[in-house]
Amino acid sequence: MDKFEDLQAFVAVVEAGSFTAAAERLNTAKSAVSRRVSALEERLGVQLLRRTTRVLNVTETGSSFYEHSARILADLDEAEAAVQQQHGELRGTLRVALPLSFGVRHMCKPIAAFSKMHPRVEFDLDLNDRRIDLIEEGVDVALRIGRLQDSSHIARRLFDARAVVAASPLYLSTHGEPREPRDLHDHRCLVYSNLPEPNRWQYKDKDGAGQTVEVTPVLSASSGDFLANAAAHGMGLVIQPTFIAAESIRRGHLVPVLTDYEWPISPAYAIYPPTRHLSYRVRAFIDFLAERFSGTPQWDRDCDKHRAGRDSVT
Repeated sequence: MDKFEDLQAFVAVVEAGSFTAAAERLNTAKSAVSRRVSALEERLGVQLLRRTTRVLNVTETGSSFYEHSARILADLDEAEAAVQQQHGELRGTLRVALPLSFGVRHMCKPIAAFSKMHPRVEFDLDLNDRRIDLIEEGVDVALRIGRLQDSSHIARRLFDARAVVAASPLYLSTHGEPREPRDLHDHRCLVYSNLPEPNRWQYKDKDGAGQTVEVTPVLSASSGDFLANAAAHGMGLVIQPTFIAAESIRRGHLVPVLTDYEWPISPAYAIYPPTRHLSYRVRAFIDFLAERFSGTPQWDRDCDKHRAGRDSVT
């Protein structure tokens, strides 16, 4: 068997944590991966992995050999990428994880533009709000919005995701507009259930001091898009990222309220696993996103324009 493919199989098993996951990553049969690892162990005369029916452990020798093997494969990828870059061509697959609502609304155009620049790059997208293990699932780069919990990953800040409190014109004409956050106690509110404390809305007052108001929800949902639609249909007040709410605000379906207060701002990052070598295609894509999202995002400009127009009327 080919030594290079044996190394690929072994590294994939260690990184994926199982023969099944490694086979999926390599797009081959589980039995083929197992044969290659067994052939590698036989050729070296050592045990690299301890296999049981439930657990797969890397031996001490296997751990050391993995470090060398991963470095060899990374060096080869880097050499190939360097040659491709010299000829102005990127190729290969980019595995990218995106938050569902943001990905659907705002990532199609950037990805299409990058693909037009680099037509030999293929995209494999995972649009999901779950927190994935980048290394285990073989993801090259992920976009995450919010405070980072994975301190082991490398992050590049792309933009700040602002939030806005809004309701439909019908709701505001029926129930009145809150003039300060404590008025939310007396309003129908829609909350995002994926947050640790969905009923507690944080904000900064006019002096910049952090405050919290507790609301009583009439609707909880795990989808920001559903909450925006529910608010547009008059169900109540909602706190939303501007990247979701801006379209409804621009169309007049939602009206921002309590705009003299600062609602949560969450940083958005491109994150990737730590590695000695970052492939040219991953580096180029991250650089592209950083440039694409530099400055004030379009959705925030839309919200600011609406606020300026409303202030001029009042």
